[in-house]
Amino acid sequence: MAVDDAPMDDKAKRMRDLLSSFYSPDPAILSSNSSKFASLDAINTAAFDAEQYMNLLLQKSNLEGLLHKHVEMAAEIKNLDTDLQMLVYENYNKFISATDTIKRMKNNIVGMETNMEQLLEKIMSVQSRSDGVNSNLFEKREHIEKLHRTRNLLRKVQFIYDLPARLGKCIKSEAYADAVRFYTGAMPIFKAYGDSSFEDCKRASEEAMSTVTKSLQGKLFSDNESIQARAEAAVLLKQLNFPVDSLKAQLFEKLEQSLQDLELKTGDIPNVLEDSNDSSNYASTKHASVHEFTEAIKAYRVIFPDLEKQLIKLSQDLITKHFEIIEEYIKGRISVAKFLDVFRTIWRDVLLLDEVLHEAYLPDYSLEAARGVVKQYVASSFSRLLRDISDSLTLSADTKQKEGAEEDPLHIALEASKNAVLKGSMDVLMEFRVLLDDSLGLLLKMRDLIIDWVQEGFQDFFRSLHKRFLLLSGRNKSFSQDQSLTVGMPADKVPAGLVLVLAQLSVFVEQTAIPRITEEIGSSFSGGGGRAYENGPAFVPGEFCRIFRSAGEKFLHHYMTMRTQRVSVLLRKRFEAPNWVKHKEPREVHMFVDLFLQELELIGTEVKQILPQGVLRKHRRSESNGSTASSRSNPFREDRMGRSSTQRARSQLLETHLAKLFKQKVEIFTKTEFTQESVVTTIVKLCLKSLQEFVRLQTFNRSGFQQIQLDIQFLRTPSKDLCEDEAAIDFLLDEVIVGASERCLDPIPLEPPILDKLIQAKLAKKKEHNAVTP
Repeated sequence: MAVDDAPMDDKAKRMRDLLSSFYSPDPAILSSNSSKFASLDAINTAAFDAEQYMNLLLQKSNLEGLLHKHVEMAAEIKNLDTDLQMLVYENYNKFISATDTIKRMKNNIVGMETNMEQLLEKIMSVQSRSDGVNSNLFEKREHIEKLHRTRNLLRKVQFIYDLPARLGKCIKSEAYADAVRFYTGAMPIFKAYGDSSFEDCKRASEEAMSTVTKSLQGKLFSDNESIQARAEAAVLLKQLNFPVDSLKAQLFEKLEQSLQDLELKTGDIPNVLEDSNDSSNYASTKHASVHEFTEAIKAYRVIFPDLEKQLIKLSQDLITKHFEIIEEYIKGRISVAKFLDVFRTIWRDVLLLDEVLHEAYLPDYSLEAARGVVKQYVASSFSRLLRDISDSLTLSADTKQKEGAEEDPLHIALEASKNAVLKGSMDVLMEFRVLLDDSLGLLLKMRDLIIDWVQEGFQDFFRSLHKRFLLLSGRNKSFSQDQSLTVGMPADKVPAGLVLVLAQLSVFVEQTAIPRITEEIGSSFSGGGGRAYENGPAFVPGEFCRIFRSAGEKFLHHYMTMRTQRVSVLLRKRFEAPNWVKHKEPREVHMFVDLFLQELELIGTEVKQILPQGVLRKHRRSESNGSTASSRSNPFREDRMGRSSTQRARSQLLETHLAKLFKQKVEIFTKTEFTQESVVTTIVKLCLKSLQEFVRLQTFNRSGFQQIQLDIQFLRTPSKDLCEDEAAIDFLLDEVIVGASERCLDPIPLEPPILDKLIQAKLAKKKEHNAVTP
């Protein structure tokens, strides 16, 4: 900017010098100005020496520089001539314009002096007439003002004489406020003339006011009077200079007693209605009572200014009691609409009290109390949801035990539990969304906190739900923190079907419920931020997906263990009861086979109700694998049936061991899937493995071995019908027979015709029994 301003300064100086030369200023001024430009280069000054300037220029510049200087000075001369011409033209125009202006002013001022003289004459005339009017009306005005003062005085005198009668009318109509107003208005006159002119009026008025004072005292301490009426009585007594301060303790005690009638009661909450237009409903009545209380506080603040702290504490206690009642009430079931109605009622009371007692900061105070109530409401909603799920499971288990003939009780229990988890969670989220969408100022301030509480609530809910599943399954011996929930049943009394329901329900929670709830939280409950970041995220769905996936697998294995243990008890009784060394020749298939098959059928029935069908993949085995599944299926064994018993026994043992060497490798236990076939197959395998172990613990004679052979042969077909892995079942059944032959003193099997005859007899008997029993 400094570089751009320098040319402008030079031009201004040059224009100033041109004006000075044009108007021929004083030579003394020129000499004083020239002293500022002592330099030889100051060509525009009067002290410029042209000859000396040319000599210096010739010494310092060459020919090219001189030519350039010549061109530059010629251009400057032309510019100066042009500027000078323009300056003259501009000043000439200004002079012409100034001349015209002066002429117009002269023409306009010519008649102004005459007009001013006429105006002055008129003003003087008006002033003289006004003085004449004032002098003529002075005496009359003074008389009128004197009459007006006399009239007012007469009115006051008449009012004093009529005061006793007025006070009597006010007493009859109980218009005590008017009586106090009349009497306090007459007090200045009574003080001035009460002992002389108006003595009788004063005495009668004081007697009437004593009656008013007694009536006001009666109102003040009457329990039948409203708070507002008592407060008005106190104000009137104070206006009469009654010593109200001495009654401060009693009055404040009355105010505290009246506060008890304003507190919400647990039985009153169902009567709280949102529509306050109906004057007969509870909300309108409650609103009127609180309005009276606020008027009383306003009056008490006027009467007793030093009671402000006590009034603040009284109001805060009222709000605290309101929220304590709500906390007690929401422990049960309360709809979100009713919860909001109660909240609006309390907030309306808060705003009314805040108008007359702003120093209490009741909205902020209420916000702190409301946070605890809303947080408890959210927690109570999750507790009820957990209780509903628990009840659906326990009631379904009880129903199954009491009503064994009910069709698909486990399926009904599972569907009820799924509905309780998913629909219950969606209903809870819908209620919380109503809280977020409500326009109540108290809730708007807590929006972020509500979002955090909802997310934290689901975090705690799924954690508690997992613990509850463990309690119901008998795997967790600890008691629930929520005493409202039924504690876990003893492990020996837990229905196995309930454990299977828990397994499938855990899968449902992991695959359906948690993703659906997470989606809803993301769409309607995103944001928050009221909790500290160091606490981590409020809800972590991935964590609970892993927990319930693991829980489902554990419950499924627990169910299979329970069913296997039940069958193991049956097998233990079967093998520990008889003396196998002295066993008699087998006549029929033993009864334990029927019991064993009944247990398998029960398992199949339970599994079909809960688990889906899998992809059928029967693992059948060919006869070339050396199986000893049937005594009739091996031609090698049939050729030796005619030999002696000792040789036949040895041949069969050798044959069995050779078959085991050349068998195809069979994988017995694979990973159990959540399908009907997989679970039943695994349980049957476990049972047959237990059967094999029990066989290895006994010592058999020939008849005992043959009985085992008969029972196992009968089990082959129904066992393979229930399972998908026939190869493994054949292998395990063969292992039982091999184990019995190894523990037999004389391992001679039954002849095939006898074996078939006994099996057919058992089948016929079973068919006859099924025909008789519907």
